[in-house]
Amino acid sequence: MTSISIKFSKSQPKTTLDGITVYAVASIEGSAKLQGNAAKNAALKDLNLKALGISGTKEASSRVPVASSTIGFIGIGEKISNSMEAREIGGAIGRSFNDHKTIYLDLPIADQDFLYALLEGIAIVQYQYNNYKSGEKKPLALKTVAVLGGLALSKAQLEKIKILSQTLDATRDLVNAPANDLYPSKFAEIVKSQGKIENVKIEIWDEKKLAKEKCHGILAVGQGSVRGPRLVKIEYRPAKAKAHLALVGKGITFDTGGISLKPATGILGMKYDMAGAATVGEAALAIARLGLPVAVTAFMCIAENMPSGSATRPNDVITFRNGKSVEVTNTDAEGRLVLADGLILASELKPDLIIDVATLTGAARVALGNRYTGLMGDDESVAFVQKAAKTSGELVWHMPLPEELLELIKSDIADLMNSRVGNPSGGMLVGGLFLKEFVGLPKAKQKQAWAHLDFATAANNDLAPYGYTVKGATGSMIRTLVEVAAQFASKPKK
Repeated sequence: MTSISIKFSKSQPKTTLDGITVYAVASIEGSAKLQGNAAKNAALKDLNLKALGISGTKEASSRVPVASSTIGFIGIGEKISNSMEAREIGGAIGRSFNDHKTIYLDLPIADQDFLYALLEGIAIVQYQYNNYKSGEKKPLALKTVAVLGGLALSKAQLEKIKILSQTLDATRDLVNAPANDLYPSKFAEIVKSQGKIENVKIEIWDEKKLAKEKCHGILAVGQGSVRGPRLVKIEYRPAKAKAHLALVGKGITFDTGGISLKPATGILGMKYDMAGAATVGEAALAIARLGLPVAVTAFMCIAENMPSGSATRPNDVITFRNGKSVEVTNTDAEGRLVLADGLILASELKPDLIIDVATLTGAARVALGNRYTGLMGDDESVAFVQKAAKTSGELVWHMPLPEELLELIKSDIADLMNSRVGNPSGGMLVGGLFLKEFVGLPKAKQKQAWAHLDFATAANNDLAPYGYTVKGATGSMIRTLVEVAAQFASKPKK
């Protein structure tokens, strides 16, 4: 797991062969212009930027050898105008120049929030997954980032960057792992091994415990596999907690579609279908490591969806812990079945907010493309999560939950169907509406606050890296969930 040291210096250090000083270049009226101290540096101002191919386009990087060292340039567009841009530029610096042991930053950053975002961006892209590569496995060269000038971060901010970058790495490792090595029981044990943290308790529910607790959704999805399902319950209970946050995550370690088998091309990448469970589990542990005064209960709903003689069939009916019945019309709409168990369990705790996270629908990609996460729920909860996502620099988009679409999943023989039959309308929204039916207690006077995150595309980047997003498993939504807890921590207790 990569961990870099961040230092602050007011003076220009001595240049070395294994270090690189990075300067900012802006794109102003179509021309590249040096910014900050670089513009005042006599040794740099005579550089012919155009001839050297140095661009001010946002995230464009280049380097020039000078004497016994190298200097680097990073494009910032017109200027760094917000934390999101600072984090993206930090990611570009971290990806472009991490072949050096030390990066010296000489950038025009005058805002502490911008500096935090920039350094976070550098830190969270220091990741590689080469567990299955043969030959010598070389670690990333980057060890230190030195910020030049008078601006610095607090110890708490530096610790937060460290914990979040390590949490993202742990999440990515889980999501990138192949399903032959990350099956339900193994997944559960790995997370439990990480839980030696103050005020944290972790339980693993096996098939017997799941049956006793009437978690029939998880059992139904997992019954076709020789590797049984699990539920991991993580509890963080700090003293004088200001709120209680419940997290529920979809953890399908491999999704064949079950009896409703996926096509050959659609089945590739289905090891990523456990990203939601990895996200909520690791986020809960990060909140605990940060010592935030917010109680957290996370439910990781884990199963392997396989076709076999014991698998759940289309038209089978599942009766859930809360008494609601579901006719299974598509065994490939299994994520909502395991999440239903988690949402019921979370609702019984009457938390201040429930958030579920899932790679739930392919329709999310159709609607939102490759980078956005679909966000649904009640208006107040959606606004709360939107604020946290904006602070974290993660892209979410509020999607509606049209009640008329619920008619598409009404069953003739049960309360609901798990998938609409013969009608493709609003697939992501129908998934959210199904989950909503399992939120809250049946006779409760007050509605349960709830938000649903469908990150079927954002959880994995199968294209080129960009900004602070790496290729493969991204660790998306970890920082947003931590920020939700931080928002609760900063609110006065009612």
